[in-house]
Amino acid sequence: MIRRPDLRLVPAAAAVWLVTLLGLRAGWVCAAGVASAAAIAAPLVLGFSRRRAGARAVLVVLLLAGVAGSAIAVRVHDVAEHPLRRAATGGEAVTVRVELTSAPTPLRGAAFGGSRAQDRSLARAEVVTTEVAGRRVQSGGSVVLLVPTDRWHGLIAGQRLTVRGKAAPPRDGRLVVAMLPIHQAPSEVSPPPRWQRVAAELRSGLREVSAEHLSPEASGLLPGLVVGDTAGLPPEVEQDFETAGLSHLTAVSGANLAIVCGAVLVLLHLLGLGPVVCAVGAALVLVGFVGLTGPEPSVLRAAAMGAITLLALVLGRRRSALPALAASVVGLLLLLPELATSAGFALSVAATAGLVLLAPAWAAALRARGVPVGLAEAIAVPVAAHVVTAPLIAAISGGVSLVAVPANLLAAPVIAPATVLGVLATVTAPASTWLAGLLVELAGPELAWVLLIADRAAAVPGAVFDWPTGTGGGLLLAVLLLVGLIALRGRRVRLLAVVAVLLSALVVLPVRTMLPGWPVPGWSVVACDVGQGDGLVLATGTPGEAVVVDTGPDPRRSANCLRRLGIQRVSMAVLTHLHADHVSGLRTVLGEMPVGAVGIGPLREPEWAFDDLVRDTRAHRAPIVALQAGQRLTWPSLVLDVLAPDPSVTRTQTADDANDASLVIRATTPAGRVLLTGDVELPGQGRLVSSREDLRADVLKVPHHGSRYSAPRFLTAVRPGLALISVGAGNDYGHPNAFVIDTLTRAGARVLRTDQEGDIAVLPGPRGPRFVSRGDPLRAEEN
Repeated sequence: MIRRPDLRLVPAAAAVWLVTLLGLRAGWVCAAGVASAAAIAAPLVLGFSRRRAGARAVLVVLLLAGVAGSAIAVRVHDVAEHPLRRAATGGEAVTVRVELTSAPTPLRGAAFGGSRAQDRSLARAEVVTTEVAGRRVQSGGSVVLLVPTDRWHGLIAGQRLTVRGKAAPPRDGRLVVAMLPIHQAPSEVSPPPRWQRVAAELRSGLREVSAEHLSPEASGLLPGLVVGDTAGLPPEVEQDFETAGLSHLTAVSGANLAIVCGAVLVLLHLLGLGPVVCAVGAALVLVGFVGLTGPEPSVLRAAAMGAITLLALVLGRRRSALPALAASVVGLLLLLPELATSAGFALSVAATAGLVLLAPAWAAALRARGVPVGLAEAIAVPVAAHVVTAPLIAAISGGVSLVAVPANLLAAPVIAPATVLGVLATVTAPASTWLAGLLVELAGPELAWVLLIADRAAAVPGAVFDWPTGTGGGLLLAVLLLVGLIALRGRRVRLLAVVAVLLSALVVLPVRTMLPGWPVPGWSVVACDVGQGDGLVLATGTPGEAVVVDTGPDPRRSANCLRRLGIQRVSMAVLTHLHADHVSGLRTVLGEMPVGAVGIGPLREPEWAFDDLVRDTRAHRAPIVALQAGQRLTWPSLVLDVLAPDPSVTRTQTADDANDASLVIRATTPAGRVLLTGDVELPGQGRLVSSREDLRADVLKVPHHGSRYSAPRFLTAVRPGLALISVGAGNDYGHPNAFVIDTLTRAGARVLRTDQEGDIAVLPGPRGPRFVSRGDPLRAEEN
């Protein structure tokens, strides 16, 4: 029998969360006002508390809201009046002595221009002293440091150091006094505390043993499962995990801690030890695990949620779990009020609430219908977690995963053994690398299974469908899910839902992938929607084979575009230049299909990109071919003429000139002449016009994502009928420029943008090239 949950502390937790959020967003005055109002109202309610049952609950809410309001008002006021905050407002140069609270972490995501995201790292620190305008003051407060990865590599939490830079205002709604962009190595670096150094050595030992005994993907995954260290996880694998709804596995979460502590509880129970010893042992392991991963806010939050999960699912005290969750929310927000704006905190609370409130009832319902014990819980837990977190994820990411539940269901059985084996390998590595290696190898099959699930789930057509972002989108999905859950209580509705799901799986998805609209037969060129970057595919005339020009900023989007087109082999991948928004997808392409060669221009800058290119091409045995003006490459129905750059020009160019050193290629296809321009800028365009080369083309890939740096005389010389702009939706660069679009339009060109059309296919037409955009297969407009 499932007892009704104890909701008495839930209003108090909600009140503390709302008051804390109000203080962070609206300022300390509003928070102080709430605290004052609560202080005035509490004595009035106290007079009724003995006569009315609900008055005590209201009194608790008022008292905790008052405490939260007072605490956040003081914290926000201190941050607003901090000398670093005032210096940040004016962009002043400062010298700060800080103590790191987190190790520098390389930034993730696509980068643009001459640097990659991993060249910059983010570190958090507590201020010890601040020097502004020659005046030094003792001051606390949190700061965010944006630092060069190579010069800060190896630093860990607990070390004190001195930095110099211009202070900048942080993002609103956070208890951070300033953001400090740093471009130099730190000075006066102190050694870390011994326990921090031991924890760092243990984490490093796990990485080393994993790299020695596992594949690159598995060796990057195991530290992520154990301690949330994803530094070695390939970007394409991270993208697969995100699409498949498995990203939570590679972050320190309540599930990690529940698995480790649960394993200790089981072991101590099997040894015949009493409940007190078992509880103490689990608590010690919990503390040790927090020390191993680092006592950061996200880890402390995970520790609290993991303890509650154990209480609910391991100890069987489900009725007491919800009050414990509410009390933990109150305690964490009073201790770390910045968690009120943390998406991770909200997701953790929601997932834990789902495990406490929904999973037991659903598991019981499944068992009542004949589902075996164990399997019922394995189904109920991921479904409950996904249902309660889906509105939050949709509001944040703008997408709803259709594969998250089955992916988590399939991965769940191997996560616990892999995690436990990884923890054992971590603690045994200092004493015996042989034993640690054996433990890691035992975890290898489980890791391979999880990687396979992520890869296959991410490849499912329509694995994630778009949803409105923001509060409105999240509330809409929450309402729809609530209505659906209520409706599913009826037997007929459940039957109809099962039929609908089966029809979708057996009919809708296969039909969607087999419709003849995409890829459109006879395409010559496709501009792939790869985001804020370039990625083009040219048909060679041989079925299943193509030439690729640039691979975009995202690890997967270019490879996904090729898969949608049915490409099985890339005869050549041409990289117009080595900026991240043109080359970051190459590694995935190399890993998923044969690539005959990789063509690049004479400029081998930026150096990091060329080094990565050499490493990746060697790993997949794809030769690098140097291309320059005057060369011609031919296939059965494709001819590429390299028009630029001239090697005599690139000899004097540096990494700062990489855009203008782009390969410019004229492609002759069945659809007509296509001019591919990379990011060539005004000087390079001027040289092309002055060279008297015939630049006329039926289709122009507009330079540099439609930026303002396109010369009207160059566009006039090309005179395209179709102008393709490869650009990311909502980018921060102002691409494409309205002047460039207007110039092309007035010259008679039809302007097409990947941020509006998606993938764009160009194919022959009776009066010149026509195009078809993916998602609208019935529209094939002629120019």
